[in-house]
Amino acid sequence: MQKIYVLDTNVLLHDPNAMLRFEDNEVVLPITTIEELDRFKKRPEETGRNARQTSRMLDGLRNQGSIVEGIALKNGGKIRVALCQRETLENLPPELKADGGDNAILAVALEVKQGCDCPVVMVSKDTNMRIKADSLGLTAEDYETDKIDVDDLYTGIGEVLVSAEQMSALFQPGGTELGSVPLAGKFFPNQALTLIDVNNPAHTALAIMRSNGQLLPLPKMPYNGISRIHARNREQRFALALLLDDSVPLVTLVGKAGTGKTLLAIAAGLQRVTEEKRYTRLLISRPVVPMGKDIGYLPGDMTEKLTPWMQPLYDNFDLIFNTQDTNDKSPHWRRGHEELLEMGLLQIEALTYIRGRTIPKQFFVIDEAQNLTPHEVKTILTRAGEGTKIVLTGDTAQIDNPYVDAASNGLTYVIERFRNDPLAGHITLYQGERSDLAAQAAALL
Repeated sequence: MQKIYVLDTNVLLHDPNAMLRFEDNEVVLPITTIEELDRFKKRPEETGRNARQTSRMLDGLRNQGSIVEGIALKNGGKIRVALCQRETLENLPPELKADGGDNAILAVALEVKQGCDCPVVMVSKDTNMRIKADSLGLTAEDYETDKIDVDDLYTGIGEVLVSAEQMSALFQPGGTELGSVPLAGKFFPNQALTLIDVNNPAHTALAIMRSNGQLLPLPKMPYNGISRIHARNREQRFALALLLDDSVPLVTLVGKAGTGKTLLAIAAGLQRVTEEKRYTRLLISRPVVPMGKDIGYLPGDMTEKLTPWMQPLYDNFDLIFNTQDTNDKSPHWRRGHEELLEMGLLQIEALTYIRGRTIPKQFFVIDEAQNLTPHEVKTILTRAGEGTKIVLTGDTAQIDNPYVDAASNGLTYVIERFRNDPLAGHITLYQGERSDLAAQAAALL
């Protein structure tokens, strides 16, 4: 049976194409939604861009017919704008009679339900809005078209039992294949695997699955480490292998606080830019999203304004270059990143102005990527020019962006969409290495 979906404004601010994603059903946009889009359209951030794009799409559809009577969509569905009748608004419970945006949208949904026999669904990303809709007898749902099942999120690692002969073949030129191993077809390109000897479980080896089905052993790391950083556990070894592999231009690293995501990405970027000259520049950025209450405008030029946001990145450079000692007052003392900035080998900036850019031959690290929306991640990845490697790092348990959650943020979106793509690799880091206290806090709190 055909359904009618009434969309809240926040759905369109999250995904402008949402009104086209309900197949052959009817989509109703309350007039209040259009009014709220008009208030958002002048904002410079992503919500403003989405509001403008939604308005342009509706204006284009308006030329195809009456937006009030309904316009047929290519997928067989229909979209229309509905007005809020004063009588319906007055019939709401006393607590909801105020002429607010949410209440007017709820009134439209109730009126649509009263005027048809088909199922009517209120779609909103606002938890309280869904609760209010349910209390009025409306079916309410979250917008889940771009949501990922976080309980089944791809980890990028796995284990497989092999024979002693296959274990030995792994270290021969060209590696080995898993064609005769059960479940071999369930592994993904660039997945990190631990091979376990079926007759001797203590005998193991680490390997990477390639898109052609070949298993290659993990390359040996330099004796002095990667930018003086050494992997401390199995997952970190897997991560460094993918970060240093030019055939994998997209790498995603997920892990709780203190697992080394950002440090490994920066160390690998420095190695490839300054030592091996593989890339022209190490470009690092992160979303400007505060944790807790924003402190307001910051003084100074662009560099000074970004310093509080980028301080966690500077801390990693200080660790790599051993420049944490700020008591050194000699005239030649520099922090770990300052000389690289002056030489043009390092650039640290916010993501605000990335739209429209082309970024070729750079090692591009995006930290705290869990605060990005799927649309923002798409914008970033489509900036990659020839020879650029992009690394996304983040922790889905530390999301500060109110418009996304663990299942709908851009980082998890990329992980799931690219899990079967030979251009991408992913590793989930589990073991905290920052300190015993940090590891215990991440586990218990």
